[in-house]
Amino acid sequence: MDNKTNGRFIVFEGIDGSGKSTQIKQISRRLKISGYTVYSTFEPTDGPIGSLIRQMLSGELATDQRTIASLFAADRTDHLVNMENGIRHKVDQGAVVLCDRYYFSSYAYHAQYMDMEWVIHANSLNADILRPDVTIFIDVDPKICFERIKNSRSSFEMYEKIDIMKKVRTNYFKAFDALKGLETIAVIDGNSTMEAVENTILNEVKKVIKIS
Repeated sequence: MDNKTNGRFIVFEGIDGSGKSTQIKQISRRLKISGYTVYSTFEPTDGPIGSLIRQMLSGELATDQRTIASLFAADRTDHLVNMENGIRHKVDQGAVVLCDRYYFSSYAYHAQYMDMEWVIHANSLNADILRPDVTIFIDVDPKICFERIKNSRSSFEMYEKIDIMKKVRTNYFKAFDALKGLETIAVIDGNSTMEAVENTILNEVKKVIKIS
């Protein structure tokens, strides 16, 4: 596991405003210092399907929640296997891929509107293609996350409402419990300082990859 030619897939999850993007930047920096090739990415992607999803989330396009859930699964498949920058290919080449959201986001967000088992089934192909070496969930009080979002921008997306954020957090833990036998999940207390959260995440990353 210490061989830098062996790729890894590390996913960061959390409700909106939990600090995933910041922590990905910090962990990426630490990994690069240790000599690893790092590829950071996110979902929904900036590809054609992901762009369509973003229009729906912003309210530019009216849609049904089942359509969004299906599009997320399709965008994720393309994210995994596309020839230009697919995650599966990057990992096979030896890169450490850090991904901001993956299928647990779909389970948590879309299970508000439909059966979680349906969403899990819709993503079963993606799980078969590649499961994360570890899913890191940054757990932050929804009230804190909502305030961060409110203070950082002037508009909100579809799921950025305090009642929805509370439900999403609950659904994350339901999904973790349902899939605990298949997935490696690390729940991180994200209510502390940025530095403390980074160090805690780093300890979890060290379980799947050597960092000097």
